[in-house]
Amino acid sequence: MTKELWKGNEAIAEAALRAGLESYFGYPITPQTELLEYLAKKMPALGRAFVQAESEVAAINMVYGAACAGARTMTSSSSPGISLMQEGLSYIAGSEVPAVIVDMMRGGPGLGNIAPSQADYFQLTKGGGHGDFHPIVLAPASVQEAADLTYGAFDLAEKYRHIVIIAADGNIGQMMEPVELPAPRQVEKRDGGWELTGNVGRARRIITSIYLQPEALHQHNVNLQAKQREIEKNEVRYLEHMLDDAEYAIVAFGSCARASLTAAKWARAKGIRVGVFCPISLYPFPYARLTEISKRVRAILDVEMSAGQMIEDVRLAVGERIPISFFGRMGGLVPFPDEVLPEIEKISKQ
Repeated sequence: MTKELWKGNEAIAEAALRAGLESYFGYPITPQTELLEYLAKKMPALGRAFVQAESEVAAINMVYGAACAGARTMTSSSSPGISLMQEGLSYIAGSEVPAVIVDMMRGGPGLGNIAPSQADYFQLTKGGGHGDFHPIVLAPASVQEAADLTYGAFDLAEKYRHIVIIAADGNIGQMMEPVELPAPRQVEKRDGGWELTGNVGRARRIITSIYLQPEALHQHNVNLQAKQREIEKNEVRYLEHMLDDAEYAIVAFGSCARASLTAAKWARAKGIRVGVFCPISLYPFPYARLTEISKRVRAILDVEMSAGQMIEDVRLAVGERIPISFFGRMGGLVPFPDEVLPEIEKISKQ
C-alpha cells in the first residue's frame, strides 16, 4: 500500500468506513465538521445510514439506538458537543452496547474558541457521564495514528460492549499528513446474543440501564467494574522515545508529544539526556509503566494544552519519588519546541 496525503478529519472518517461503519449520527461543530461532511457524501452512496441530527443530544441517543440493534455506529463532535452527550454516554455504558465517539478537542471552558486544546481530559477520563464507568480513551499524535486507532476502535468497542473515544486535539483533525490507510473489510452480520434484531424464533431480549432494586443495580455495577478491570489489564497503550538512557522524562500526548519530542532532540544536542513518554490510552492510563520509568530518571516534565489535567494521573503513577514539573498552554495555544526546551533545561538543573 502507498501513502496518500489526508486531512485528519477525513482520514478518521475514511478509516471508520473501511472498518465497517454502518450508521453515523452527528451535528456540525468546528474543528471536526469535515469528518461529518465527508461521511455525508460517502455513506449514502454506500447504502449506509447517515443522519445530521438536530443536536448533539439527539445524535448520541441515535447512536444508542443503533448500537442496541447491533450496528457499527459512531458520532463525532468537539468539546462543548461532547459535554452535551454525557447523559447518553452513561446510558450506553450502563446498557453495555458498543459505540465509537470522536472528540476533536477545542479551547474552553464554555464556547471558548475553535483552536486546539487538550482540556477535555477530565471529562473524558474522569467523567463521561454519571455513574461508575470509564470509556476507553485513545489519543493519537498524528493523522496516521488517528486513522489506525479509529479503524481498531470498532473491534475494541464490540469486544467489551463499551464506549471507545478517539480523543484528538484540534490540530490532528485539521493537519494534513501522509497516511497509509487500512484495507476495507466486509463486516459480517453479527449476533452476540444481546442485539435487538427481532425475536421471531427466539427468546425476547431486553437492553436496559435501569435496575430499580438496589441489590440488582449493585450486582450490575459489580459486573461493570469487572469489565473495567479487564480493560485496564489488556488495553494499556503507550509509546516511548529515547528513554533507554534518559536521566529526565517528558510525559505528553497528542500535539504536545510531537512538540516535546522535537524539544527533547534539541536538548540531547546540548548534552541533556531526556526522553519522551507518550500515553496513547488515556484510559486505561499506563500507570505501571510510568512508575517503572520514574524509578530510573531524576525528574519528569508534564506538557499539556491545558491548565494541568493529565498531570494528576502522572502524580498517581510517580508519587513523591521524584520532582514533577508542569508546562501548559491554554485557550487554544499550542506549545512549541522552543518553549518546551527551556522547561527541560530547568528540570535538568534541579
